[in-house]
Amino acid sequence: MKKSMEELQKEHDEAVLKREQYQHQCQRLENRIRYLTEGERKKRNHRLITRGAEVESVVPEVRSMSQNSFRTLVEQIFSLPEVAALVSHATDQQEDG
Repeated sequence: MKKSMEELQKEHDEAVLKREQYQHQCQRLENRIRYLTEGERKKRNHRLITRGAEVESVVPEVRSMSQNSFRTLVEQIFSLPEVAALVSHATDQQEDG
């Protein structure tokens, strides 16, 4: 029942090959996870940038405002009942259509 040196070497080589295949498979999966994670982050960044650009195109005066001033302005605007109703209406239309 003893295996020859050649048989043992063959089993070893097959095991090493299998290990390398699993390592590559694991690396591909890790790369895929990173790609998907970064993709979501890039989509979010793109959305934030384009929406900020839209605000600046409609109200160019905000370009010179500090971050804190802009945030305060936005909070005040979105706390207005009329604006809240418009936002609600727009999101309802988005869901319906």
